[in-house]
Amino acid sequence: MSQATRVRQEIQRFLAIEPVQVAELELDDGGALRPGPGSPPVTHGEVFLLVRRGGRPVATLLGRVPEGADPMAVLTALAQRHVGAGPEPALTGVTVPFTSVVIATRERADRLAHALDSMLAQDHPDFEIVVVDNAPVTDATRVLVERKYAERVRYVTEPVPGLAVAHNTGLASARGDVVAFTDDDVVADPRWLTELTAPFAADPGLGCATGLILPARLRTPAQVLLESHGGFAKGFTPRTYDPAEPPADEPLFPFTAGRFGSGANMAFRSGVLRAVGGFDPATGAGTLARGGDDLYGFVRVLAQGHRLHYTPQALVWHHHRETWQDLETQAYGYGAGLTAYLTAILVNRPALLPAFLARLPRGLAHARTLTAVRDAEDAAGAPGGHDDRGHPWPRRLSRLQRQGMAYGPVGYLRARRTLRAALVSGASGSSGASGASGDAR
Repeated sequence: MSQATRVRQEIQRFLAIEPVQVAELELDDGGALRPGPGSPPVTHGEVFLLVRRGGRPVATLLGRVPEGADPMAVLTALAQRHVGAGPEPALTGVTVPFTSVVIATRERADRLAHALDSMLAQDHPDFEIVVVDNAPVTDATRVLVERKYAERVRYVTEPVPGLAVAHNTGLASARGDVVAFTDDDVVADPRWLTELTAPFAADPGLGCATGLILPARLRTPAQVLLESHGGFAKGFTPRTYDPAEPPADEPLFPFTAGRFGSGANMAFRSGVLRAVGGFDPATGAGTLARGGDDLYGFVRVLAQGHRLHYTPQALVWHHHRETWQDLETQAYGYGAGLTAYLTAILVNRPALLPAFLARLPRGLAHARTLTAVRDAEDAAGAPGGHDDRGHPWPRRLSRLQRQGMAYGPVGYLRARRTLRAALVSGASGSSGASGASGDAR
């Protein structure tokens, strides 16, 4: 059998994965079952369930509601069997810093509207919203902001394409003591911003905070497969990473930055992020590096001696990409972004090279684990425990991740050259000054 035939059969097998409903269940205060953002009411079939206690996320479970059964009764019984006591009570009366929320976007006004609506529903008492329109080709984003959100949202443009460049432009425009970043394809929980930024008031040495990312929908095979592979979530245990006390269970610290969080749900102390130069503008989606901008930011902040805190109470719902082609692009981009950000770190912070080389053998083993092929007799894999790498992962996607890893350093260096040419020609405007790391997310 030829390789092309095997690939076609593999793709067809995974395209047979059935949709999974997304819902959230509150166990306290009499209980309540709600569908995930933009999802229909829960019915029979597979359900990916977020369990809350006192409004706070405590676990995700996969359950099945039999046909004709009451979804509330079935899922409540499931949650009560598997979920223990809830976390500490929700924050009340806590001081939170004035915060700037930056959303970089490009030609997705419909998605952006949902994200902005969820931002305006936040219970945080003191924040602003900055939308950065990155290399726009139409005026759709500007028109949306000016017509519907002008009183609450500031609109700025960044002509140079690239997520890190756009984030640096947002950072330059931000007035907040803390700057939070999220994407245009998320819906934020009403307490997201409060939970994400409160740790900065409690810990003066904190430089960065990240939060929980769950799937808004699992209606296509690609969405189910991505979430089955681990998605973006980092579990339900709060954790603080301190460079002064490297975690014993993280031998690759701080270079396995993907374990700290993701760019759709992150915040930085503004002065700290500016002090390290912001994000490397030659990294990130929209550049030849393909990604890695968020990971770069995490490591630069940790390398300067600041702590990073992950809190599962700061929740956003993410709209995963929908098609197999999207998933192929994403797999390649993840691989490229990983090695591109590592290249950026070493180029811009060469003092980290000895520590990186000391961790290289274990790092290569870790990379093989991340990209391992996992076959399954039954291809109908469904989301399970986060960071559980036991779910099916097609050979095609594994191969693309590894090809991306091989390409990442080359892509980063090419992106630097492209950016330098754009700066010389004057196309970047003021973003080059705010863009980061040496000279060129």
